[in-house]
Amino acid sequence: MMKTFFTSDLHFGHEKIIKYCYRPFKTAKEMDETLIKNFNARITPHDIVIHLGDFCSKRCDVNKYLERINGHWVFVQGNHDINRGINTKITALELNINGKEIYCTHIPNNYHEGFEINLVGHVHSLWTIKQTENLNFLVNCGVDVWNYRPITMDEILKKIDKFKKGEL
Repeated sequence: MMKTFFTSDLHFGHEKIIKYCYRPFKTAKEMDETLIKNFNARITPHDIVIHLGDFCSKRCDVNKYLERINGHWVFVQGNHDINRGINTKITALELNINGKEIYCTHIPNNYHEGFEINLVGHVHSLWTIKQTENLNFLVNCGVDVWNYRPITMDEILKKIDKFKKGEL
């Protein structure tokens, strides 16, 4: 059965992101290989991956990574994707998954008040989930807060439930 996964802020090939975000890798190559391994452990070639921005560094050959990672990838443009091989013009997506209306964008400030659940990236490890004054949920899909792997809608909904119960 095909699944849909979400992720953000992989920053393939970006040596400095290791220091900036305190990632547990010695080199960009080690980081890249770990991300590929973690993703392929969860994603089949038939699954869909919604990437919410910042796929790789300037010097990255996008295809070099995509040919090694399972899944059909849909890219939402991140602030680091412009002129970096990700030629998407998509800045946001509206999805209906199992009856849940979901809004996807890279930058949290661009969330949509008309959607209870907004999936975002950009903030790395600053937070995992927030609720706005209008009671919208913002869920950070970045790899830095999800053990360097993609996540499913079920995992997102479980995190929201824990947040609602005050367990986070």
